[in-house]
Amino acid sequence: MEKKRCSKLNIAIIHPDLGIGGAERLIVDAAVQLASHGHNVHVFTAHHDKQRCFEETLDGTFPVTVYGDFLPRHIFHRLHAVCAYLRCIFIALFVLLKWSSFDVILVDQVSVIIPLLKLKKSTKVLFYCHFPDLLLAQHTTLLRKIYRKPIDFAEEITTGMADMILINSEFTGSTFANTFKHLHARGIRPAVLYPAVNVDQFGEPPSYKLNFLSINRFERKKNIDLAVSAFAMLQTLEGDVFKNDNLADVTLTIAGGYDKRLKENIEYLEELKSMAEKSGVSSRVNFITSCSTAERNALLSQCLCVLYTPKDEHFGIVPLEAMAAHKPVIACNSGGPVETVKNEVTGFLCDPTPQEFSSAMAKLIKDPEMAKTMGEEARQHVTESFSTTIFGQRLNQFLVDIARSKED
Repeated sequence: MEKKRCSKLNIAIIHPDLGIGGAERLIVDAAVQLASHGHNVHVFTAHHDKQRCFEETLDGTFPVTVYGDFLPRHIFHRLHAVCAYLRCIFIALFVLLKWSSFDVILVDQVSVIIPLLKLKKSTKVLFYCHFPDLLLAQHTTLLRKIYRKPIDFAEEITTGMADMILINSEFTGSTFANTFKHLHARGIRPAVLYPAVNVDQFGEPPSYKLNFLSINRFERKKNIDLAVSAFAMLQTLEGDVFKNDNLADVTLTIAGGYDKRLKENIEYLEELKSMAEKSGVSSRVNFITSCSTAERNALLSQCLCVLYTPKDEHFGIVPLEAMAAHKPVIACNSGGPVETVKNEVTGFLCDPTPQEFSSAMAKLIKDPEMAKTMGEEARQHVTESFSTTIFGQRLNQFLVDIARSKED
């Protein structure tokens, strides 16, 4: 008799901090979509601030359980990686000891817990690699190199112990192969599962005010100062680009995740404000910290264009959200945006310089109808290739396949 094929799975998702970043958006989308396919989904995390989280984590679609929030995130603003490992190990131990077996456990960001989770032979582990952590960490001093050596080694070894590995883009796939050479030599080839966006949340007819919008966490690696520099450079453009009188109506809004617990968030916001002041554009630059989903959607629906400034970003969910809201994107011509933004069709892919970004911005100021045309193309592009429905169908199939391999 043929074995009964799995239909309804018990799925656990372990994520370090259920805040409002791109990784958290993917985890929430994964939980929502898997629940919509009839699976029992339970999210475990070390921190869940109900005042600073995605609304879906509060509406009962799936339960969220917190373990280890009392453990430190850092020690005197150092040892962030070790603390993240300890917090996730704490979660994993509680999942193993307090909960019955799950069919599949989805893990992201911290791979070191995979060997622990595999102690239960009946459970399969799927690891979602946003980007190799060792490339995000600093190795600038001898002490840092010594500190990171065992962490980097553990990352590669434990990542390879997952039953299945997913990555967020072809760019991350090539980086994965070049970084984890031993895994690549063993024939480990992660599958690409692009993050997605719920296009239905942007249903209202958009408007196109002369406002450029940047949405990112207030972290230096997000390169938000490029948006400020490019905006300030608009003042120097002359000739037939556009009349300088129009510049008085052009504004820049910088919104994004802001956590008072993080020193870098506090410092970088002040640096950006100071930069706008020195550039003489502070009166036309508006900073918004930790806006809600509804506030973010309102900002997207009213702007002219979205500026996406990270260089070599492994994916980037913001360009998808912008395009779903009928808005073109100006992004760096590297990393994930190369795979999501169609140059001169749904936006512009530029070198990461103020000159290039400013030139693209000037085109849209001169011809707002171009923004509308690009926005229509962008909406169609996202709907066809990056909707949460497509994401959910693909993720569901991956998990069903991995669960079936357990049965077989």
